[in-house]
Amino acid sequence: MSQLADLVRGVMRVDPAAPAMEYQGRWWTWGDIDALIENIDQALAAAAIGPGVRVGGLLRNRPQVAALLLGVVTGERCVVTLNPSLPDDRLASDILGLRPPVVIGMAEDWARPALVEAVRQIGAVALRLPAEPGGAVTVVDGLSAAVGVDLNWNAPGIGVEMLTSGTTGAPKRVPLKARTLEQAVIDAGVYDNRKPGDPPRLRGGVQILNAPFAHIGGVFGLFNCIAGGRSSCLLDKFSVTEWVDAVRRHRPKVAGAPPSALRMILDADVTKEDVASLVAFRTGTAPLDPDLADAFYEKFGIPVLQNYGATEFAGGVAGWTIGDFHKHHKDKRGAVGRMNPGCEARIVDPESGAVQPFGTEGLLELRAGHLGDGASWMRTTDLAVLDADNFLWINGRFDNAIIRGGFKIFPDDVVRAMEQHPAIREAAVVALPDPRLGQVPAAAYIAKSGAGLPSEEELRAFLKERLLPYQVPVTILVVDEMPRTPSLKVSQPDLKKLFLNKAA
Repeated sequence: MSQLADLVRGVMRVDPAAPAMEYQGRWWTWGDIDALIENIDQALAAAAIGPGVRVGGLLRNRPQVAALLLGVVTGERCVVTLNPSLPDDRLASDILGLRPPVVIGMAEDWARPALVEAVRQIGAVALRLPAEPGGAVTVVDGLSAAVGVDLNWNAPGIGVEMLTSGTTGAPKRVPLKARTLEQAVIDAGVYDNRKPGDPPRLRGGVQILNAPFAHIGGVFGLFNCIAGGRSSCLLDKFSVTEWVDAVRRHRPKVAGAPPSALRMILDADVTKEDVASLVAFRTGTAPLDPDLADAFYEKFGIPVLQNYGATEFAGGVAGWTIGDFHKHHKDKRGAVGRMNPGCEARIVDPESGAVQPFGTEGLLELRAGHLGDGASWMRTTDLAVLDADNFLWINGRFDNAIIRGGFKIFPDDVVRAMEQHPAIREAAVVALPDPRLGQVPAAAYIAKSGAGLPSEEELRAFLKERLLPYQVPVTILVVDEMPRTPSLKVSQPDLKKLFLNKAA
């Protein structure tokens, strides 16, 4: 077994009767999860799904699905992530294109005829996860044998075929090596006082898992929670009401959600007493406005600890510890944190590739034992600054620039300016085609609850004081809610459709 498998399965066997995962008020014990992992392994073996073979997982935030993820990855098979929140036609198309030899989901997934038909068309096995602890994995009627797929079509060494969020374009699949995920989880122990080689043990407290398992934040959060020996409360998705209820009931010391959720919490009627147990709030997946982090800290007295990572990195490569926050949150304001142990960073010139000195903006390159071949530098598309203390600032995506008549506009600069307006809760900027200038920026925003809406002229005047003339959006639209990916990022393709449909 791998080091990650030893750690995950070892945690489950410290005290099998102890509570492990709660979903909608019902607890599963560590022994329940361990037994279901064994049952899933037996069902896959019975269907001739051996090591390295791809397993399609309909990934809902449920204890049963957590067992599926933990068991398949540590059992040296490959999870092909399928997002059950997609509409029937898109999910069926995904299954038809991927052709996994087996698809596993909950009973509610197999109540969707389009999914059943897609699995039947590719000739795959369909397995149903049990509704209750102690239940068995069962075969979906009529889908008991892999007859149309190649069982030898496998992915040796790949733990997860992860679908990216699709924030800026069509989602793509990234093969994530099992050793990459393993090392990322081990390295993240620095945030939990967990050292490499520490024996498995259970810890106090309950961790709230609301990042979707169909995305890297959810997968990494699950594995990191289990490796740390912590119980968890699973939410299908983030909502202020459910999240606050979970915090009140379980009184965790640390909780987390994307920056958009921070805005929702600040904009809702959440009191300091509601979140009194928290000593830190972790956030990632999207840029964090330092003013937002300061406002949260000022209202609740809770440090906001950002991290930085990506699907290709199997999670985070940099982040804040609580110790770093208390020492450096003022002098390192706006940083995504310090580089994780074992991860190196450098900044290079986007054009020449020359390595830049500390404090200079350029493209970020990373190197770590679990990234790529472990020796080569991996170039990202992120504009960044690194200082001599190994703190990292992310200043936007180089490949996301809007070119307006030859002038380069980074959407994050416009978003930051808009969110300084006292009536704006959240803003987003996209590029629209323009026959004369090539591209022009367009902005949408959500107003704060109870705030009066500024006129477009007033808002433009506000932005002209903070931006260069070519950076000011040509169109500004107020919306009740942003179109989002399941990980709560703003979906730029869907947001662009709003503007194009409005102009049509």
